[in-house]
Amino acid sequence: MNAFSRRSLITGATAAGLLAALPTGALALPAPPPVTPDRRAFAPDEQRFASYLTAVAPMVADMDSTGFFGGGWWRNPNASYNARVQEHVYTLAWFATQSRAWNPYRGDAGVVAALDAGLGHYLGLQHADGSWPEYSRDQHSLAATGFAMGYLSKTNALLRRAGTLPSRRAQISAALRRAMTWFLDGSNGVVWQSPLTWANQTTSGLAGAALALRQDPDAQLSRRLTEAFARLAQVGQSPAGFFHEESGADTNYNFEVMLPELADAWRQSGDPNLVAMTRKYTDWLGYNLLREPDGSGWFANIATNSRTSSRFYADVRPDPERTALNAQFVSEVPDLAAFVSSREDLAAARTAWAASPAPVPALVKQDTSPRILAHAIYGERYPSRAQRTAAIARLPYKRAHFTERRSDQGQDFLFVRRPQWYVGGYFGTRRATSLARTGLTFLWHPVAGTLVQSVNNNNHACWGTVFPGQVVDSNGPQQAEFLGGEPYRFRYRTASGSVVTEVTVGDRIVRSVRAQSAATEQIPLVVRDSDTLALDSRGLTLTRGRTVVRFDWGRPLEPRLRTASSITYPGRRMEILTVPHDGDLTLVVTAR
Repeated sequence: MNAFSRRSLITGATAAGLLAALPTGALALPAPPPVTPDRRAFAPDEQRFASYLTAVAPMVADMDSTGFFGGGWWRNPNASYNARVQEHVYTLAWFATQSRAWNPYRGDAGVVAALDAGLGHYLGLQHADGSWPEYSRDQHSLAATGFAMGYLSKTNALLRRAGTLPSRRAQISAALRRAMTWFLDGSNGVVWQSPLTWANQTTSGLAGAALALRQDPDAQLSRRLTEAFARLAQVGQSPAGFFHEESGADTNYNFEVMLPELADAWRQSGDPNLVAMTRKYTDWLGYNLLREPDGSGWFANIATNSRTSSRFYADVRPDPERTALNAQFVSEVPDLAAFVSSREDLAAARTAWAASPAPVPALVKQDTSPRILAHAIYGERYPSRAQRTAAIARLPYKRAHFTERRSDQGQDFLFVRRPQWYVGGYFGTRRATSLARTGLTFLWHPVAGTLVQSVNNNNHACWGTVFPGQVVDSNGPQQAEFLGGEPYRFRYRTASGSVVTEVTVGDRIVRSVRAQSAATEQIPLVVRDSDTLALDSRGLTLTRGRTVVRFDWGRPLEPRLRTASSITYPGRRMEILTVPHDGDLTLVVTAR
């Protein structure tokens, strides 16, 4: 039983006029009954709602009498001052207002009362300047405010169409106006830096503002939003192509959060800056997502990542998944079709989902992003399989020969493609954050696929030279000299000069290491379940289908292989090859 009293709701909120938003009559209502979804009842493009349907009853049951979404839902800290926890008002609003044969919660008094209470708590957390807190009650948070603008504007749209909670709708409109006034101020250093610190958070607020201004037009705020979109293009994206996350690249936040927020903002505003940014980022993705030749998925160049470690993306990603909205841009940016599911493949996956006899899995509380539901409002624009195949054929590394260097804020990103190999490197006078790992970051073969993936935030699974105590040169800046020539040659070194590494890339790869004392060569190998490995004192042979790859150090040493049990991929594993040496090592990689 979950009861909301009129007195507790008024006491728990600080926004003015909350009493007017409450429905008449007593608010002593039970939590709604749980639901067991029937997979066959859901339209293919609404399968994402099935798991969320199972979350409504426990979500309401966990709410306290002030309207706080307690119980550990969605965001940490699980504290009543954290406005981000309240983003699930959109989840309740959707189920409370949408008519579907499988949705028993439309108009449910308990859900509507919980939604009203949740909105009261959410609005009551807003500061007088329009911002919301996240990590402390007094914080004026970029993320909490940006995402609040998105979820509250979308919640208001649902409530308006349903004609429910009119007083609360007026309060939401007023709160959004205050938030936009704060957020769109170009002199607000919390929101706007040059470059942006967390571009995805700033973009989320612009997407919310675009919808809010369609609901409640304001000429002055609209002008400021247009200016903000132009400013976002200038300070939110690196000249290298990625979106700034702590001044660096991050596949997860760029591809799974920022790009969908751009799509959201574009669908509301039509601003051309957002298409230009997407086109530039799609070009970056073309160098940094490595497609497996068997079509099973994509490895990410994640050693450079500043915040997260998304290592692998399946080729077909059924709902619920966070990149779905990216397909909105495909009509304007055809190359982006390579990185989203095709209509035909997604339809087959959805048919299989509907036919499965297994119960719909309940969501883990922390894995209940309301964004999954909020992004469903735009319909679907997935490319055809033919369009996607054509986009994949245009990937940069489908060409046999290029050398690409890109730089940003003391960071150098290197991509070298030769007929036998595609190699990535990350160098410079600085790293974006201490999570990034420098040096060689991946090794890909046009037939065998990904052979090495250097991982960020991990000294045991990056390609580098390791001194005793697991001190690896990759865990620090390494400045490079790009020497050129054919085969292409470059050299990089630690800041202290303790390790100097020279690499040439041609028909074979030669990596020569000179360390100031005895050290260990460490290589994180991606190994398929069907591969054959043969390790001897002079090298390692990996056989993948008809391709035989040899890592050879040319003299008897004492190498070891160990499985990285915490790093998993579908049908693959990571094996860490370690080769102790006296400080000088020349590694030659060949394929036949």
